[in-house]
Amino acid sequence: MRIAFLILSAMIILFSGGCGGMLNNASERAYKNGLKNQPYDAVIIPGFPYNGDKWDMILQMRIHWAHYLYTKGYTKNIIFSGAAVATPYIESKVMAEYAHALGVPRERIFTEEKAQHSTENVYYSYRMAKGLGFSKIALATDPVQTTYMQRFIKRYELPVGLLPVIVDTLSVLNLYEPKTNTENCKQENFVKLSDKENFFKRFRGTMGKNIVWYEEDLKQSKFRRKYKDRMIPSGAAGH
Repeated sequence: MRIAFLILSAMIILFSGGCGGMLNNASERAYKNGLKNQPYDAVIIPGFPYNGDKWDMILQMRIHWAHYLYTKGYTKNIIFSGAAVATPYIESKVMAEYAHALGVPRERIFTEEKAQHSTENVYYSYRMAKGLGFSKIALATDPVQTTYMQRFIKRYELPVGLLPVIVDTLSVLNLYEPKTNTENCKQENFVKLSDKENFFKRFRGTMGKNIVWYEEDLKQSKFRRKYKDRMIPSGAAGH
């Protein structure tokens, strides 16, 4: 398993333009800051495609990290987020099955099944958490994704903390793949997002351009003006 994390470290360096050390240091600082506010009511874990055979290394990392945070008592609940985007498997449901197989009680696991992009993972899960009565919420994902989701959270002033994956911590854990049944996680009549939307439309989604906002979450008037056509006004029916 140490070899897998050497590969992961190489991936971090690749995706961060050769600044893997700085990326890891930034994650460690964010993690230490995030721990100051634990325990959280819930942590958000973004989804990742599942091929129906075995989990990808990114799935392995995110799910085991969620399990680690729960067993350490740093979070009371876990929200897995993600629709069926690249494969017929609903990403959040697959992750929930694996987390339960690792030992997280089902009553502590929630799935947000609408998000198709990382920004949507964060915002729609945040809204779900609020609806469940959770007030202390954090995002827990890999260092690469944390870097650009941190910018999104900061830009919109969302009250979401950060508990990014610490690779050195995971490298000493038993990151086994538990046996589980994911056949009930498939979406009927599935069509890949890439077959429904062209690259530019998908990129807009990645940048958060498809999010339907709640007015109360847009602290700055410039955003309320900008997103008035896809914003749910405060006090609206069913708000």
